[in-house]
Parts: sequence; C-alpha cells; structure tokens
Amino acid sequence: MLIIDSKDCENIDKALKKYKKKFEKSKTLLRLRERQNFTKPSVTRREEVLKAIYKQNIASGKIEK
Repeated sequence: MLIIDSKDCENIDKALKKYKKKFEKSKTLLRLRERQNFTKPSVTRREEVLKAIYKQNIASGKIEK
C-alpha cells in the first residue's frame, strides 16, 4: 500500500503527482501484467540470452541502430 504524506498547504495536484511517481517506482503494474500470462522459465531465459546477444552485437558494431 502506498502512503503519501501531504502537508496541509500542499494542493491535491502535487500529492497526486507524488503518488503517481511512487506508484511507477514500485512497479506494481508491471508485476500485474507479468502475472496475467504464465511464461515458462526456459522461454524467459531464452529471451534474456537473445537480448544480451543483440546488445553485444550493437556494442561490437556488427548491427547499427
């Protein structure tokens, strides 16, 4: 549960902005989306490996963005 401490003189827009920022940093929405569909650990690992290979190819200059 996210708790936002707001001062009496602070307006609601600032408090809402703080809440949105805190919510984004907590990554609650990302975790909810991940839980909607189950992906096998082997598939997740394969995606990580392919992403690492892609980044390595960009760094070495084989692929241009």
